[in-house]
Amino acid sequence: MSNSYFKRVKQLTPTKFWINNPTRAEVELALAEGALGCTCNPSYCGKMLFDRPEEKEYVSKLLDEIIPGVDTASKAEEELQRRLISTISEKFMPLFMHDPGMNGFVSIQGDPIYEDDPAVIIQEARKNRQIGENICCKIPTTKSGLIAMQTLIAEDIPINATEVFAIQQAIDLCELYQKVSQSSGKHPKFFISHITGIYDDYLYEIVKRDGIDISPDILWQAGLSIARKLYKIFVERGYPVTFVGGGARGLHHFTEMVGGDVCITINWRGTADHLLESDIPVVERLFNPVPDYVIEELMEKIPDFRRGYEEGAISVDEYETFGPVMKFRNSFIKDWNRVLEEAAERLESN
Repeated sequence: MSNSYFKRVKQLTPTKFWINNPTRAEVELALAEGALGCTCNPSYCGKMLFDRPEEKEYVSKLLDEIIPGVDTASKAEEELQRRLISTISEKFMPLFMHDPGMNGFVSIQGDPIYEDDPAVIIQEARKNRQIGENICCKIPTTKSGLIAMQTLIAEDIPINATEVFAIQQAIDLCELYQKVSQSSGKHPKFFISHITGIYDDYLYEIVKRDGIDISPDILWQAGLSIARKLYKIFVERGYPVTFVGGGARGLHHFTEMVGGDVCITINWRGTADHLLESDIPVVERLFNPVPDYVIEELMEKIPDFRRGYEEGAISVDEYETFGPVMKFRNSFIKDWNRVLEEAAERLESN
């Protein structure tokens, strides 16, 4: 029997390996290595249609089949996304059936262009939920998303609250979940995704743009410092949520979180495959303390680190315009629009 890196992580720790935005082949590879869940974001259709040659023909054919039955490009892309996710959902369903409510979840996030409208978020979540029992609806942690989640939690819909970059965002989510669960009597599975890697990318850009003099060794620890603090808050306050680490941009965004009862979602190509190739030792690192001097320098020199790290440093009204949230969403919109344009051309020629 294989004793590969991810299988040893599963055997030795409570940390769970999830796969992000996978091709059909990557789903099989991830499942063979013990993946217990999957996340997909609004970039998924664009990546499969334009950036993954092995999937282009398959996705293009699906889009052609959809076009005659819709009257707008938006409806075409939404249906394409659901069909693609449905295939993944079926592959993870045995895990879900074996351990309902624990493993085998597949996350889907809808149209990013209308994320400022709670009614649209709710409508899309309800439609996406129809794909299968193991579908978990990804909802942005913005003011609009929080409003939408009040309804969705009360409807017992599993949620993966995403676009979390600040401690206060996560605390607001936890308090909302507890309040709605208590009043409604519903307790759906609730994940909170801290997008650690994208946060690091954003801070690197700020440091370069503003010419901030800070050690690369200290900057390297920024996103993980917040992730570690966030997990500690979840445990100490007994919040009934599951931590998900996302947006990995390096192997450390997985390896530094090993040891916690967390789900870490990573791309197969460039991250999961490299971890398998390197076959590094499984070492529990999540609980390693962050030195005070690291936090002090980050807080002093980078205001958007302070906003992410300190409780109460950012308000609900500011979530949507918080720099890393905008960076993450803009990447979604870019890929979503690529597919919209393609669908519009096919509709016109149909």
